[in-house]
Amino acid sequence: MSADPTQVLAFETDCHIFSGCGFPGPGLHSFLFEPLWGEAGITSAYFNKPMLLALLGSVIIVAFFWAAFGRARVVPNKLQMVGEAGYDFVRRGIVYETLGKKEGEKYVPFMVSLFFFVWILNVWSIVPVAQFPVTSIIAYPAVLALIVYFIWMSVTFKRHGFVGGLKNLTGYDKSLGPVLPLVMVIEFFSNVLVRPFTHAVRLFANMFAGHTLLLLFTIASWYLLHGIGIAYAGVSFIMVIVMTAFELFIQAVQAYVFVLLACSFIQGALAEHH
Repeated sequence: MSADPTQVLAFETDCHIFSGCGFPGPGLHSFLFEPLWGEAGITSAYFNKPMLLALLGSVIIVAFFWAAFGRARVVPNKLQMVGEAGYDFVRRGIVYETLGKKEGEKYVPFMVSLFFFVWILNVWSIVPVAQFPVTSIIAYPAVLALIVYFIWMSVTFKRHGFVGGLKNLTGYDKSLGPVLPLVMVIEFFSNVLVRPFTHAVRLFANMFAGHTLLLLFTIASWYLLHGIGIAYAGVSFIMVIVMTAFELFIQAVQAYVFVLLACSFIQGALAEHH
């Protein structure tokens, strides 16, 4: 939950449907957090809850794979089997399917790390106490999308050279004839500007919307839990359970889509254009 003083005060004063306080619905304030220490400001550094969750997520991923593969065995134990299943899912199900085994092998470590990092940032939304998807703050998916973007651009120009890289990004094909300049402009803006933007926004928007819905039904369950409103509170609580299960599915799907798009960008950089 966020540290929004309005919502905290509403719950502390037993705000409900018959108290006359009005429904304390979620909004942008639900995604703002007070610093755990330090001061919020343009020139001051501080550390807040999403930052802590991102750091904890990184530690958990490193610790899990270290424990799973630090002393890998020919006959794997249960933890190693889970680690191998997750690793193999990304390697074979995403990277090999998109890039092929020969070209894709070198990108497997990065894509596995990216998948599990995005997934754990998403899954914090349904973890008690944490209860917040870090990727619902645009800065996090934006930075991840930029990392993918720089890899994509570097692979493009390394593989094709400067002129060939520009042709790759602009979809140059002289057989298009008179419409070639228009196609090149559209392709250039699509590849250089639109793709990295939508790559970040797709993840952010899904997590933002999902968390807002969870907050809405959770707050509504409490708000309606008085008098005749208890029947509606029950329906709202059922929706909390349904939305939590749905979010669990969406969190994994969004991690999958984010990595799949990253692979498709690199696949495009590796493709030969004539």
